[in-house]
Amino acid sequence: MLLYVGMTPINSFRDLLVWQKAMDLAVRCYGVSNRMPKYEQGVLGYQIRKCAVSMPSNIAEGKARQSTAIYTNHLWIAHGSGAELETQLELGARVKVVSEKEAAVLISDTQEIGRMLQGLVRSLERSRENG
Repeated sequence: MLLYVGMTPINSFRDLLVWQKAMDLAVRCYGVSNRMPKYEQGVLGYQIRKCAVSMPSNIAEGKARQSTAIYTNHLWIAHGSGAELETQLELGARVKVVSEKEAAVLISDTQEIGRMLQGLVRSLERSRENG
């Protein structure tokens, strides 16, 4: 399954901007988690890391599959992990283990990735309909 963005071929999940942004978000979420109090790193910190890792992981796994339907399913899983991540970041801000400002930036970035995932799904569905 070869995709194109503009005139650039997408041969690997690493070529996808949405995967790159999700990886950057995961790295930043690890930083947030590591700055949490020790008692929270194993609970909320773990959940934040788990969801943040799930997003680029599912994008990569779906891209590696040889089925558009399976790829799309993995993209929706990544999208769902983003919703979980938003919730956990919001909770972290409310219980004051994540700064409100940092949570807001990370939530905004998560929402942007979510929109990108939705656009990619729409693109895949259009190409499946036309192909």
